[in-house]
Amino acid sequence: MTGTDRDRHDTVPDRHDTVPDRHDTDRDRHGAAPGGTARDRGRPRPAGTDRDPRQPYPARFGPEPGQPGNLTAVPNPDQATTLAQPGLPRPTRVRPQPLADLARRLGLPDPGGDTAVTGITHDSRAVRPGDLYTALPGARFHGADFAAQAAAAGAAAVLTDPAGERRAAGTGLPVLTVPEPRSVTGALAAAVYDEPGEALLQIGITGTSGKTTTAYLVEGGLRAATGAATGLVGTVETRIGEERVKSERTTPEATDLQALFAVMRERGVGSVVMEVSSHALVLGRVDGAVFDVAVFTNLSPEHMEFHTGMEDYFQAKAQLFTPRRSRLGVVNLDDEYGRRLVAEATVPLVTFSAQGRLDADWRAEDVEADLMGSTFTVLGPKGERLRATAPLPGPFNVANTLAAITALAAAGLDPRSAADGVAAVPGVPGRLERVDAGQPYLAVVDYAHKTDAVESVLRALRTTTRGRIHAVLGCGGDRDTTKRGPMGAALARLADTAVLTSDNPRSEDPLAILSAMLAGAAQVPAEQRAHVVVEPDRAAAVAAAVAAAEPGDIVLVAGKGHEQGQDIAGEVRPFDDREVLRAAIEKDRKAK
Repeated sequence: MTGTDRDRHDTVPDRHDTVPDRHDTDRDRHGAAPGGTARDRGRPRPAGTDRDPRQPYPARFGPEPGQPGNLTAVPNPDQATTLAQPGLPRPTRVRPQPLADLARRLGLPDPGGDTAVTGITHDSRAVRPGDLYTALPGARFHGADFAAQAAAAGAAAVLTDPAGERRAAGTGLPVLTVPEPRSVTGALAAAVYDEPGEALLQIGITGTSGKTTTAYLVEGGLRAATGAATGLVGTVETRIGEERVKSERTTPEATDLQALFAVMRERGVGSVVMEVSSHALVLGRVDGAVFDVAVFTNLSPEHMEFHTGMEDYFQAKAQLFTPRRSRLGVVNLDDEYGRRLVAEATVPLVTFSAQGRLDADWRAEDVEADLMGSTFTVLGPKGERLRATAPLPGPFNVANTLAAITALAAAGLDPRSAADGVAAVPGVPGRLERVDAGQPYLAVVDYAHKTDAVESVLRALRTTTRGRIHAVLGCGGDRDTTKRGPMGAALARLADTAVLTSDNPRSEDPLAILSAMLAGAAQVPAEQRAHVVVEPDRAAAVAAAVAAAEPGDIVLVAGKGHEQGQDIAGEVRPFDDREVLRAAIEKDRKAK
């Protein structure tokens, strides 16, 4: 679905609605690495030297000179086998549902006739013969404006509100009218497809940071522990067994989600893990789904252009931990909002702590970290003791890994098998994803695009090298403006070379965004500040960071991760940080 149609049919589009594969706050960060310090000032000099602290140290950690870095590489998901047809799939076998039965569910009178429904969609362009078309009010348009298009495509009936009733009736189709159609769409979609979620073990993950990584880790654990086909629904992609579909948003609309569940049931998938955004909870996208296990990772400021403040944001997330949405919750006790959720949730809870809190049900101890990831001991509530591996580096990934193991154990799976499956996950697209082109330094792409995420990834990388860090970062346009200064400051404080550039400027002037970032960077005392470069052209910014890199250094390109487009003035242009970084490295190596 394009951004245009989302504006037509949605009340509020996702934060990245104009870039098809970038969506909610699915940062995979869990806070700062303990003891992290800024740049070379916090690192002891090698004995017997009086070298300039801004010059690189010998590569004592990470790659040896002349050798590539050694973070786990992750294949680009778009290079995998995907569906021949765009959009999300539908089940091939659907039992027709009498429209009269659906009307009865809504408390409406029998519309008469013998109309039967075999599908449901909110997108007039996706209508198939026999569909119930849900004509929802949108930010700029009303779905009823496209009811004639839906009727021409074979829609069997229309669900809408009083504002859309007259336009829908003009099609000659039966019309079901309710005050708030969005609020009933999820349950109705589940009914159309015969409650497909009941056939699946469902694990939902919410929070500001860590959703995507934790979802991949849980899915790996599910495959290992059950030996059966699994499903994944999230920011990067949707998986149905081995089939992979590019995602448009973190959590699909309710009509698409229930269809996905039906396809999974049809294809023998036994379990599904999915990211649940705050938008999804507020806009009813997960209505009709009850998760067997709901996971809370953490909460920090994000989506402030959508929520009225942190309290509103928290309350949106907390919805997931009610009997209407889930049966059991798994909560991060290291997070202040997680501790609050423990007091306010209305479903049974299991807690975890990567910081080893003794009051947590599951906790991590004896953490040993290196460039490849971390190993640690997991202690459980029934005396469980096992060694686990976080397959990605950084303290935040210890938390992500422990969250995954705890969720799988809470779902009734063997913790040891679950931990083994989690450890075997090769990586997560766009999350500390390594780019190797034969360079003598480490080059990674990461999705960090808010202040605490940027700080966490820089601190984690700092612990792996005595060389310098050259980081590229921008801020998205038409989104929360308050984070731009702090993000610029974080980059200037924690990197050695801070290249400020464009992210997805959208309708804003890129220079205005960069001005706010630069103002934040200027707040860092000069003696603590990185070498700051402003380069609006993102490809040129990546090239500048690469040109500054020497053996043993690290190049970080942050903010876009797995994305493959850049939104500039309403035009989404092809742009993949991984490919741009690889090309820059190859060009730089040839030049040298």
